[in-house]
Amino acid sequence: MSQGVEFNRLMLEMRSMQAEAMARQKPVISTPEVGAPSFSEMLGQAVNKVNENQQASNKLATAFEMGTGGVDLTDVMIASQKASVSFQAMTQVRNRLVQAYQDIMQMPV
Repeated sequence: MSQGVEFNRLMLEMRSMQAEAMARQKPVISTPEVGAPSFSEMLGQAVNKVNENQQASNKLATAFEMGTGGVDLTDVMIASQKASVSFQAMTQVRNRLVQAYQDIMQMPV
């Protein structure tokens, strides 16, 4: 029976601590920092980085195919995989953005 009393006392203490923590929280208002890039700028930079990865991969592959010295097959394969992974990640981000847009457009006003 004492375990039940201890448990109840512990639960009451936890609830009072939770209420205190909730009372102390201030509402968070998000304000953009001065000089911070906007979402569209960040997305544009990410797309440009994916494009750079793909171009670098293509250049290495072409150099390897032409027999240029100093170009190793492992470097070509690593660059190709980096380009592939970055493209797949960008595609997933795009898919999520499109889905979020569609969800917002279907919300009742």
